[in-house]
Amino acid sequence: MANMSISQAREQLPAVIELCQTEAVILERYGKPQAVIISYERYDELMCALEDLEDLEYLEKNPPDLSDTIPWEDVKRELGI
Repeated sequence: MANMSISQAREQLPAVIELCQTEAVILERYGKPQAVIISYERYDELMCALEDLEDLEYLEKNPPDLSDTIPWEDVKRELGI
């Protein structure tokens, strides 16, 4: 991870965009972290992982009702498989 001030990032934006392709860039104001710049690919990976975790959490709290399911063998038989 790289740390830099917001003003420094503003002055060197093309370099910051290039750097965030390989590592996160933490933007600081008065020496305190304020934001993080990451590549779009990394952002997309993180959002997909977050959505998967949210789906799992939902399923744990709300398990599906499988009492009226059809056995796989019956489905295959009906389809002639």
